Amino acid sequence: MATTLLASASASAANIEVELYNLTHAISFTPILVSAHDANTSLFHVGETASSALQKMAEGGNTGDLKTAVTAAGGANLDLTTAPTLAGTKHMGMLDTGTNMYLSVTAMMLPTNDGFVGLDSWKIPSEAGTYTVMLNAYDAGTEVNDEIINGGGDAGTPGIPADPSGNAGSGATGASSNEANSNVHIHPGNVGDTDATGGISDVNSTVHRWLNPVAKLVVTVK
Repeated sequence: MATTLLASASASAANIEVELYNLTHAISFTPILVSAHDANTSLFHVGETASSALQKMAEGGNTGDLKTAVTAAGGANLDLTTAPTLAGTKHMGMLDTGTNMYLSVTAMMLPTNDGFVGLDSWKIPSEAGTYTVMLNAYDAGTEVNDEIINGGGDAGTPGIPADPSGNAGSGATGASSNEANSNVHIHPGNVGDTDATGGISDVNSTVHRWLNPVAKLVVTVK
């Protein structure tokens, strides 16, 4: 009887532990937002137009408006990191989900124009245990992927803010001049080139390309 009661209490606990692994070769993630929310709230939806809050995150790593929206809807937020997560590293933290049943994750990917790693409304298991979810890279569809690194990180300002990995070039003329899909969609990946002082892209094609998934999320339900 005691064992049964303990198992039941553990399965219904609101605390979860989250670990996020950056699986890429040289892509960095801006500070990672993990949100617990209800079925009527979301950070993004694939195939739909990005909100202004998502645009700020995808183009400049600013999660402020997303957090405000989640909090206003009764959700809970965890800033898993306060600095970029470099390739090959992981970060972990604890989140009290309260009565919220869904989990979402967002973080901008650098160097990209409006690319982000994301998880949309994953149902948090009610049974205690450890669960692994692989995360894809998405394109917010809000900015042309010109792959020019110019410090631009404000929503609506063309360009890539930076490359924390230190592998970027400069002097690019632009890899693309149009955005074929203006909704949130699977990111086509960086094009890049090998010209460090010119060419079409400031992104290095030998290190900054990727294939999905780009991250692994491990959730432990207490």
